[in-house]
Amino acid sequence: MKAVRSPAAVHAAARASARPSPEASQDPAVESLRRFRQIFAAVRTHFRQVEQITGTGAAQLRALSLLRERPGLRISELAQAMDIHQSTASNLVKTLVDRKLVSGLRSGQDARVLHLNLQPAGEKVLQRLQGQHYIGVLPQALQTLPPRVLKRMNADLDLLLSAMQADSAAARSPLASL
Repeated sequence: MKAVRSPAAVHAAARASARPSPEASQDPAVESLRRFRQIFAAVRTHFRQVEQITGTGAAQLRALSLLRERPGLRISELAQAMDIHQSTASNLVKTLVDRKLVSGLRSGQDARVLHLNLQPAGEKVLQRLQGQHYIGVLPQALQTLPPRVLKRMNADLDLLLSAMQADSAAARSPLASL
């Protein structure tokens, strides 16, 4: 069974792939496109590896990992922690409850509030990751970059998104669902 790559391995691979290849293009747009292809391929490969190891999708693993850390989270808090829309979190939780990986307990004061807790079956899924906290390869890599790099990258990506006239609704969707 193939292991999930460590952050150090991810960074080493990124540094190696950032070097110009012999077939490097002189067109900066082509070079940027190639980098995006590398990012998408790395994310897709990571999702496949994690799903092979755990039998569970990346967004579900992230939710399980958060519930392990913070038992009793409400759906709105889970959505905020995952930076996804609340309706997306509700659908995610429904799947986890149906699979008996998570349970929901209504609050005594307000019966509308559902507090979520990891069930033993959910813990078993996370144990397949050998106790690692699950965040995902791209968010993990982004967290290692210096703030000045992230700020510059965000400004540049804003220009790209504007040129693409991209729909901002996808900004709060899990990568695995795109």
